[in-house]
Amino acid sequence: MAATDGEPLQKWKYLQNILSRRGPFTDPDWEPGMTSLETLADMKILVIGAGGLGCEILKNLALSGFKDIHVIDMDTIDVSNLNRQFLFRQADVGKPKAEVAARFVEKRVKGVQITPYCGKIQDKDEGYYMQFGMVICGLDSIEARRWINAMLVGMVDGDNPDSLKPLIDGGTEGFKGQARVVLPTMTSCIECQLDMHAPRAAVPLCTLATIPRQPQHCIEWAHIIAWEEERKEDTLDTDDPEHITWLYNKALNRAKEFNIPGVTYSMTQGVVKNIIPAIASTNAIVAASCCNEAFKVATSTAPPLGMPEESNYMMYTGDDSVYTYTFEHQKKDDCPVCGNLARKLDVNAKSTLEEFLESLAERPEAQLKKPSIRSEAKTLYYQFPQSIEEQTRPNLKKRLEELVEDGEEVVVTDPAFQLPFKFKLAFRQ
Repeated sequence: MAATDGEPLQKWKYLQNILSRRGPFTDPDWEPGMTSLETLADMKILVIGAGGLGCEILKNLALSGFKDIHVIDMDTIDVSNLNRQFLFRQADVGKPKAEVAARFVEKRVKGVQITPYCGKIQDKDEGYYMQFGMVICGLDSIEARRWINAMLVGMVDGDNPDSLKPLIDGGTEGFKGQARVVLPTMTSCIECQLDMHAPRAAVPLCTLATIPRQPQHCIEWAHIIAWEEERKEDTLDTDDPEHITWLYNKALNRAKEFNIPGVTYSMTQGVVKNIIPAIASTNAIVAASCCNEAFKVATSTAPPLGMPEESNYMMYTGDDSVYTYTFEHQKKDDCPVCGNLARKLDVNAKSTLEEFLESLAERPEAQLKKPSIRSEAKTLYYQFPQSIEEQTRPNLKKRLEELVEDGEEVVVTDPAFQLPFKFKLAFRQ
């Protein structure tokens, strides 16, 4: 067996045990041999996120034989990242994560090429994502996950097998985490699984507006109330330093007014982006699981999560001993991304349209932030442009039974997502 690109085979000796012999779960059609190592070297793979999970994923992929890796991240390195994002050093603070991570791994693992992009995943079009063999996500944002999920599902063309790009997603919250494999249009997608990521509990608006008791209340007031009153025409970008600084200053002034200590820039960022404290060991375990699945997908040495009739979701908990569990999350026919049916919602016919739209932010199956809505017959309310918002604003105070019929389908859109959501409203009896 020849080495790849003139490298000594000894470098990949640990892979020979896997690639040169069958295992108990190996597909019968799989042929052992180091040609799989060449497959790894030739496959172009995309990593989204170069933070806590992303650093681990990049390192693992490079040490597993992948040589053509691309990475996207829009953030710069903060001093708070250094305790767990091990590819960064003090001198890197302020630099783009994607660039620093790429150069570090290239320096330590000879022969690997990592191409960084500093920006949003939304900056790239379908043609960009079509070039990759698979996509691995190490994100801390549900919105970004939903966007890339919708993109990959929409790319699938039944006449072009290469248009199906496996999506491997990892996520962590403290001592808990998950890894999952999505085969677009074949298995349940991230939108199907959205109800497993329940939105955080809301603080009553009366508390935010009148009697804040905690620094987080002051930040939420700036986020929800002050921004809407003073910068309504601007769409809040939680990754824009100018927007976070504005919220921080507003929250700090309100905290001083009520003699509440503790408001900081990092806390403001954490509250607005709903950042959960990260544990380095959890990142390492979940990233290892993601890269293990990537290796199985690329080499066919064992069935990965997500294959038909197999588990597609792995959960890990490390807060009470060490426990993992895998199960199959079912594909939903009423999924707005990969399904073809409208999702049924039980609603109170007496509630107003405004109350219904507010509930879409709290519903686990929706989690929409600035929804606009139209029925089968007419536009009920649009957030943008301002002229249509003014025309449809009176509908917000009307009851649902005045605007739609029982069982009628409505279409809801949100500027954060590139797809419409179809719901069938069923009035509660």
